[in-house]
Amino acid sequence: MCDISYLVVAASLQCLWSLCLAIVDIYALLVMRSLQNYRIVISFAVGDGIASTFTFAAACASAGITVLIDNDLDSCDDNHCLQFETATAMAFISCFSALPSFLLNFWSLASR
Repeated sequence: MCDISYLVVAASLQCLWSLCLAIVDIYALLVMRSLQNYRIVISFAVGDGIASTFTFAAACASAGITVLIDNDLDSCDDNHCLQFETATAMAFISCFSALPSFLLNFWSLASR
């Protein structure tokens, strides 16, 4: 069940990264500053890319373990498969919801 721990760490880091970005955005709105600095946009793009890739890798690993337990071992009742499947689905949703932020920041860098 090491993959489930990897999923928890990846989801925790994704949440912390998103929370930090939200705090920076709210602060920028309150003090009426623009976040179009080249270095800030690079850090946002790189951070979003790393966090999204890390979460996607953890979700794929957890999906593989879930399929192994459910289909190959036929012991889904003993191992709480529904919770694993739900956590894996939520990780995929988290990964794909962070992807537009990465793409928009990357596009902003490429258009300079």
